[in-house]
Amino acid sequence: MEQIPDPWPLRHLVLRTPRLELRPDDDAGLLELVDEVHRGVHPPEQMPFTVPWTDQPKDVLGRNVLQFYWNQRATFATDKWTLNFLVRFDGEVIGSQGISATAFPVARTVRSGSWLGLRHHGKGLGTEMRAAVLAFAFDHLGACEAVSDAWTDNVASIRVSRKLGYRDNGSSCAARRGEPVRQLEFVVRPEEFIRPEWTLDVSGLAGCLPLLHG
Repeated sequence: MEQIPDPWPLRHLVLRTPRLELRPDDDAGLLELVDEVHRGVHPPEQMPFTVPWTDQPKDVLGRNVLQFYWNQRATFATDKWTLNFLVRFDGEVIGSQGISATAFPVARTVRSGSWLGLRHHGKGLGTEMRAAVLAFAFDHLGACEAVSDAWTDNVASIRVSRKLGYRDNGSSCAARRGEPVRQLEFVVRPEEFIRPEWTLDVSGLAGCLPLLHG
């Protein structure tokens, strides 16, 4: 009998750092992620995101979070994809670390975005999870550059970028909560990446490469 290809090989992909485990989102993990959202992602007077999704009323916030991740999973395609990793610390989902790409086989560029539950801030976990996806993109996917952006007042995100070797790549003005705010862009190439002392452990990648590389 002819072997049927795995319809979703991403479910086997795992990235491991000394403290964290990152796996592509699944429904059970997303329910844990929603619980973390309701515990708080940032102080209410701040807004680190381009789309202010955490401003939504609590009665629809969880459902909207699920629908966002479901939509990105449903529209995943080789020429335009977003890989959202659920980040686990001591076995518990504490946030999300995503990388996305358009025409990756040609452009070899990824863009990252992430958030971490407020109760886990200040422990270096944000740096560790970003370093994980950078090592994954550069060493296992063959990316040539990674891009990230942050509002000028998002000190934590900017600090993570600086620690990992990103350099300034321009800025633009955008609206945030009805006010104009400057957004900074950062870029890092493999030779500029300030690598952590640990080596990323990756498993389950082989079956995923056709989805990510084409």
